[in-house]
Amino acid sequence: MNSLLSPNPNPNPNFTKTSPLKQSDLSSSTGWISLSPHTPRIGLSFNRRSSTSRSALYSERIDLTGLLDSDPPNPAVSTSYRSSDIPRPNPIVLEAQARVCTGPEQTKPMTEEQAMVVLETILRSARGELKDEEVSKAQLGAFFAAMTIRANAFPEATQWSEGEKHAMSIFWPRLLQVLPKDVIFIADPEGTIMGTSSSIGPHYVGNGIAEMRLVGALREVLAGGHLGYEEVQGVLGDVLPLNGKNGNTEIVSESLLAAFLIGQRMNRETERELKAYCLAFDDELGPPPVADVRSLTHYGEPYDGNTRFFRSTLFVAAVRASYGESCLLHGVEWMPPKGGITEGQMLKFMGANTQLSPSQAKTLLEDKDLSFAYVGQQEARPSLYSLIGLREHIKKRPPIATSEKVQQFVRARGREAIVAGFYHEGYEEPLLMLMRRRKVHSGLVVKGEEGALSMTTKTRSVNASKGITRESFSIDVNAKDYGFEPTDTPRTDRSVLKNIELGIAALSGEKGPAYDRIILNAGMVDHLLGCRGAEDVHSALERAREAVDSGKALRRLMNYIKISHKV
Repeated sequence: MNSLLSPNPNPNPNFTKTSPLKQSDLSSSTGWISLSPHTPRIGLSFNRRSSTSRSALYSERIDLTGLLDSDPPNPAVSTSYRSSDIPRPNPIVLEAQARVCTGPEQTKPMTEEQAMVVLETILRSARGELKDEEVSKAQLGAFFAAMTIRANAFPEATQWSEGEKHAMSIFWPRLLQVLPKDVIFIADPEGTIMGTSSSIGPHYVGNGIAEMRLVGALREVLAGGHLGYEEVQGVLGDVLPLNGKNGNTEIVSESLLAAFLIGQRMNRETERELKAYCLAFDDELGPPPVADVRSLTHYGEPYDGNTRFFRSTLFVAAVRASYGESCLLHGVEWMPPKGGITEGQMLKFMGANTQLSPSQAKTLLEDKDLSFAYVGQQEARPSLYSLIGLREHIKKRPPIATSEKVQQFVRARGREAIVAGFYHEGYEEPLLMLMRRRKVHSGLVVKGEEGALSMTTKTRSVNASKGITRESFSIDVNAKDYGFEPTDTPRTDRSVLKNIELGIAALSGEKGPAYDRIILNAGMVDHLLGCRGAEDVHSALERAREAVDSGKALRRLMNYIKISHKV
């Protein structure tokens, strides 16, 4: 797990002295720290301890009656939260995108047979022969951008295979007759890749001012190059929201925008590019509201959710909120490419209001009986939310998938921290850089399962973490060192209901792997962020354990379901 410690003065000046972390665990650099289908039922009930003092709390049931006949038809499964308004991508080309729309080392060149099938599918779609499974403009943009970048800038092992070259030599002359000019530009911007003479690519400028700027930037990206901060921000401001309905943007080709987004990710974004994505829409709805709270932790889980393992952050937030560490969760109900379980799905399934504005979230954060809240991207950053359909059609994560985890939809008068997860190596330092740019007091980057935030107690599992406060550190958290027995992470396999069952049972005091993960993550985050009363890691873990065993954390969560409808 990676964690980040803030450049601002540490509110706990003895933290580094009393911390049980060894000096050898700390990085030598200064600044921030980085750490490495179930059917829904009417009500949920769980096995509970026999404590009579908590029987009233534990007998509370979640009323799901109003959700069972709603759309989606089966809210217990994460895939049902996908909007039916989004057209489905062509599956053949999407599979090819999974192979080629990725990094210089991860790309898997297609065989000749595979390439022939893909190019024939694109040709038939362009001719209007695939009415039900049309290859979308975004797919065309992403696929051909990947092919161009591989030809121009990738190492030999991930450039075009001989099979791809042969297939393209057969199909390109025919594709040239039917593809739109913007896609031809993406596929051969300088007229040097395909071999067939065409002046379209070198002379293409786009339609309108926004597309002209986008095409200019895209020429650099397709050559394997990088852009400046202002250049990226200018493009994003020109083209988003994608529907062009805000009066300040023009409707641009989805092919061009998809090529831009996937191209920047394939080229591995620079820090200035990621910073532009992160900050581009900070003022979209005006300055963020400021909550009058002592501390606030922003949780940046991957927006596309978990498809396999228990996702614990919602329950961890309830634990930490119960002793004054206010927590703000943010995300979406459904997001590609995973389309997994999210906090938005769980809260909606349990009956909470998931359409709160940042100002309404501020009110809940200030409520002494809650101290945590959830904000959806749709309410806080509508321009970025407008990209969900396009993001499914480009298949791979765009730069926004990184930068959206480091957002502050509500600020705090007191101490602020950000915790974010990552999956691919190399994104620890960029995430910490973005946290520094946000000027929070401390931060933590965690490499958990599925790129999520959760540190685990799996056998031989090492949770890499980095962080920042007054100094940078990088540690491996071994749960066994803190008294946790090794256990495999509970599987949920896209079942929103099962994830909720595990989390509520744990907050009800039921011991087991889910309980251990919630305690571990609450206590370790408190400790690594330098929170008040968590200078000693064992004391931090004991405080989290008491919050669960006393029923305080569960009460917070149940209160949220009710009160979120009253703001």
